[in-house]
Amino acid sequence: MVRSYDNYEFGFSWGIIASYLSNSVFVDDKEICEKFKARNGLAVVPALEDVIIWDIKKAQEVLRWSDSDCRSETTSIKRNIAHKYMFAVGYQDGSIRLWSLEKNQVLMKLNGHRSSVTVLTFDITGTRLVSGSKDTDIIVWDVVSETGMYRLRSHKDQVTECVFLRTPLNDSEFVDPIKDHGWIVSVSKDSFIKIWDLSTQHCVETHIAHQGECWTLGVSPDQKMCITAGLGGELKIWDIHSDVLAIQSESVPETSYRLTLKCTLTTQSKERPITIAFHPVFDMFACHGSDKIVEIYKKRDEKELKKVLSRRKKRNREKHNDSNKDISLLPEDEIVLYTTIRASSKIRSIDWGTFGQNPFKKKILQLLVSFSNNIIRIYDIPIIAKINHSEPLECLQTFSIEMQGHRSDIRSLSIDSNDEMLASVSNRTLKIWNIKTGRCIRNLDCGYALCCSFCLENKYVIVGTKDGYLEIFDIPSSTMVERILAHKKSIWSLKIHPNGQGFVTGSSDKSVKFWDLKVAKDLSDKETMKLHIKEMRILNFTDDVLCVCFSPDSRLIAISLLDTTVKVFYTDSLKFFLSLYGHKLPVLSMDISSDNKLLVTSSADKNIKLWGLDFGDCHKSIFAHQDSVMQVAFEKKGHNFFSTGKDKLIKYWDGDKFENILKLEGHHSEIWALAVSNDNKFIITGSHDRSIRIWNQTDEPIFLQEQKEKELEQFYEKDLVEKMDKYEMNENKKIDELASAGKQTLESVMAGERIIDALDIGIKDIELMKEYEEARKNNDKLKNPTRNPIFVANGNISADDYVLNILEKVHSSYLEDALLVLPFKSVIHMLTFIDLWAEKGSNIQLICRILFILLRVHHQQIVANKTIRFMLDSIRIKLRKELQVQKDIIGYNLAALKYIRQNWEIHHTKEFYNEEEYRKQLESGKKRVFSVLEL
Repeated sequence: MVRSYDNYEFGFSWGIIASYLSNSVFVDDKEICEKFKARNGLAVVPALEDVIIWDIKKAQEVLRWSDSDCRSETTSIKRNIAHKYMFAVGYQDGSIRLWSLEKNQVLMKLNGHRSSVTVLTFDITGTRLVSGSKDTDIIVWDVVSETGMYRLRSHKDQVTECVFLRTPLNDSEFVDPIKDHGWIVSVSKDSFIKIWDLSTQHCVETHIAHQGECWTLGVSPDQKMCITAGLGGELKIWDIHSDVLAIQSESVPETSYRLTLKCTLTTQSKERPITIAFHPVFDMFACHGSDKIVEIYKKRDEKELKKVLSRRKKRNREKHNDSNKDISLLPEDEIVLYTTIRASSKIRSIDWGTFGQNPFKKKILQLLVSFSNNIIRIYDIPIIAKINHSEPLECLQTFSIEMQGHRSDIRSLSIDSNDEMLASVSNRTLKIWNIKTGRCIRNLDCGYALCCSFCLENKYVIVGTKDGYLEIFDIPSSTMVERILAHKKSIWSLKIHPNGQGFVTGSSDKSVKFWDLKVAKDLSDKETMKLHIKEMRILNFTDDVLCVCFSPDSRLIAISLLDTTVKVFYTDSLKFFLSLYGHKLPVLSMDISSDNKLLVTSSADKNIKLWGLDFGDCHKSIFAHQDSVMQVAFEKKGHNFFSTGKDKLIKYWDGDKFENILKLEGHHSEIWALAVSNDNKFIITGSHDRSIRIWNQTDEPIFLQEQKEKELEQFYEKDLVEKMDKYEMNENKKIDELASAGKQTLESVMAGERIIDALDIGIKDIELMKEYEEARKNNDKLKNPTRNPIFVANGNISADDYVLNILEKVHSSYLEDALLVLPFKSVIHMLTFIDLWAEKGSNIQLICRILFILLRVHHQQIVANKTIRFMLDSIRIKLRKELQVQKDIIGYNLAALKYIRQNWEIHHTKEFYNEEEYRKQLESGKKRVFSVLEL
């Protein structure tokens, strides 16, 4: 009989406030804040593969954007200002998803990049999106049609920033954004800054921005100045010449440039710059690097510059007594340091809060700062007229979100006996979580914790630290009740005795100590009971102790040493029993099965070994992970066990057949900690990525053969995608700087195969019906032919309707790539159906798009094929007729909308005149002369 196994799947994760691969966005619109009852705004932040929306004041999670199809980490977030509920999110696999804050769902998915998306920017209308990536490409997307417009290639390294520029009419006005193609200015790690003319879709100007990598770019709201940042804290200020931008690219003189270098500034921070953010209202910008400083600069107005010049002239007269010397302003005088924010941790991103709060009324500016150690903070920056460098401007931290996650990687986990609470430890922090909700219910300070465990009816948690201390915490009172120096060096392992009355610790000071737990009256306060620990026995070794483990019946204790061996002793007498050797590197974790017969060990040599505890024989050695195996743990009943490794995987094993049952993927970094529930209903893992994930047991069993087939299928699919990427990369070497925005993905290939199958079935049905009609002319009583069961299952629909339904189900962004899969034979079949659809007037927009794609891709073959000329002519006539109908409808609707607008303006607007000017116009105006008729 085929054996079935329990299946586990991802439940949910917690512990992440803001991950460090992406920027964060501050939302403080009045309408949105009222909708979500967030008085002080929302923070849209990355959380590994998810995006979390936090209420800043309450420090509560409002929404979470999670797509089950995407397990890649978030790398970029951008808000669409024209459509304020829309956000674009870029991912590490090169995909882009547009999310709705209002509907809390994915609006569309875009695929075009081969590697991580590094930058996203919307244009002023919100209908176009530009994305840059590590693959050096820039793609312009049409948000309305959900497709890529074109791909721009010229950079030789990762694109670090892109910004849309509008075409100016004069110094203060721009071309109508609906009619304007606009420009893009981009920077890259190849040290270049480039300007792209989107009307010609080519790079028209290139400058060397910095000697090394150019890491970020900021453009002022009036689009007259841009700033680039390079290594060593170097900022370069560039002038954007609107008069040159207004000229068509072909007419620009060779001596004229759209960008010219104005001056160079040096920041206080010498670290690699990350962000330059201009304030949309004030002439200010903030910049920060990969350290703990945010520098805020102000652009002086003309009045302030005149004061600077007068002071400089005055100082010159006082110093040199020379009033005739020509003193002028320097370009760098225009930018002055306004204030500096010095944080306690390294900064990842910043964003201004501007849309909902009135900065003129409140006299403050708000800045959202996300940190690389899982913290979000809001700083208030006062608005002052005069900067006094002798008295630094104080910026206040008003809100902070930090309790809901650890500052560093999670080193150990422990589940209480009721499977209700979870203890997690990291450097300086012990947190107690509610497992059902994922909420932090206790936050306690500790040392650099390496191990932990609940004890004595879950009222206490014992923590072993890197400096050798044992710390005991009382959970109900949230206090540390005792802290003793237990070992001279790091305590790597801590295990509670099966009877719950004691525990054992293993340390790198080459000793194992046995401790007794006892609750007694506190000496200082005799009315309160307090947990005390007492050292009972000690076992010394010649090597560091890395892990200790009791057998469930407490008869044996296993101890792993730095010399790669595992020693087994009798617990009561500490008499030596077994020595297990075979690993090439030290054993990092081990566990004993519930029947006390099997010992499983995991090592840094990537292997897992199963040992019999009767004779110490090795049952099996398994190459389990691609990197060090950090944790192993048996189920509470049986011989199945779990393992976790530095390869980010969790694996479920059969300890009797030595088979891998299941692989669980989800973490984005090495997995340090593993805990199995007492009823085997779930497991919990903790990782270097600071996330805690719960994996729940499902009701549906799994079978080894089915699981192997599934893994093999996934392997072939992954291999297919990699081959397509390699093919595209080889093709891209031959292509110039303008290319198609599409990218072959598994979804587009599968969609293409579905279209081919539908066309084959449909064309056979058309031929069958034609033969039936011909035969029916000679025999009226002929029975209806037997059609394909697919048509019958779909309500006996016609072949053209069936094929159209298949095409309508293909996602708009995948359609072009799916049609590229079609062989020329299927293209001819498609043209046959387009002729039928054009005659019916079915979905004209879709069939026109399909027709244009096919004509563009297969132009030479179609032109050379004379047999389809009459079909193309028929399509042209029918489509022109249908398009004229569509044109008439659109024209009618536009005329109606114009009339409604004019009517509204007449009844809702009034013209105001200056009375004095109006009287002067009446007096100076030419009076009308009437002729007088005499009777």
